[in-house]
Amino acid sequence: MSISIDMARRILEASKQRARELRSPVSIAIVDAGGHLVLFERMMSPYGWATGNISIAKANTAVMFNQSTDAVAQWGSGIPGFASSMATMTEGKFIMAAGGWPIRIAGATVGGIGVSGGNAAGRDDEIARAGLAAIEAPATPAPSSEQRSAQPVPNLSSYANAAMPPSISRPVSNYEAPSTQHLSPEQNNLYSGDAPDQSNSDYPGGQA
Repeated sequence: MSISIDMARRILEASKQRARELRSPVSIAIVDAGGHLVLFERMMSPYGWATGNISIAKANTAVMFNQSTDAVAQWGSGIPGFASSMATMTEGKFIMAAGGWPIRIAGATVGGIGVSGGNAAGRDDEIARAGLAAIEAPATPAPSSEQRSAQPVPNLSSYANAAMPPSISRPVSNYEAPSTQHLSPEQNNLYSGDAPDQSNSDYPGGQA
């Protein structure tokens, strides 16, 4: 997966717009996932020719390491000979300076952007990030307190006024004991709690 020309144009135009707002003409380079140049513009043409190569190097470096060139500069500066060896191996397409960012879509790196020529510290990085913001999906806003308070509240009075089931609302005093007319005298005595006569002449002591 690599960056499309339409997406590259959107990023380039957003970066240019931010550069105009800052009154900071720069060179902007956009490369694909393989480091091949897709779009390039030098806003201060015909001046600032060196910034063109630097912006391309920044875009390539961002794709190469899949992180911002500022981050690469922070850890790469502690490795002796790292910058010079990488610049030689890439034929000048590596640089450790802020202003380069990988371009990601759904977590996959599809290209890189490099900006050079800003007229103040941090301008290159700010202009590059403005371009990336053009392709970021807007986050769904959280509902405000007014929206949450406007939600309907359930009417609890309907539950309080609801009729209770007959089995619950029936008074206990109306309870009728089951009829025992169908029972034998012995069974009726057992049901009513009367103790039966346990005497038995067939057994010693009169107990069964």
